[in-house]
Amino acid sequence: MNALDALCDYFERLSADNLDELDVYYAADAWFKDPFHEVTGVGAIRAILRHTFDKLPGARFRVTRRFPGTDPHAVILWEMDFVMPVTRKPTTISGATHLTFDADGRVVRHRDYWDAAEELYSRLPVLKWLMRGLARQAAAPL
Repeated sequence: MNALDALCDYFERLSADNLDELDVYYAADAWFKDPFHEVTGVGAIRAILRHTFDKLPGARFRVTRRFPGTDPHAVILWEMDFVMPVTRKPTTISGATHLTFDADGRVVRHRDYWDAAEELYSRLPVLKWLMRGLARQAAAPL
């Protein structure tokens, strides 16, 4: 199994119970960025994931596509299923991750791309109304 396949398998079984395995897949000084965080170090990445699972118990990732690029790069598409804490509704967000691996097959750069406004904020009752209004103001007249 190559590094990308092994990492995707880990993502799909990722939970609060196996965050200690992160060191197997990420370099000690790995860089991570998503819409809310930018950190360096496997310990900091683990803390973000622990916080995610604390706030969203039962959250699960599904890798929907993988694109092994030119070494050392790869891109994966994913969905994360969870129950929205405020509304208690089952929710799925979609995103993409650009990964860079070192010579040992560990992740040294992990950049998540997903739209927090569309995927998260627009699903909250009051913010949903505000987001629609902002979208109408920003849209070009047709």
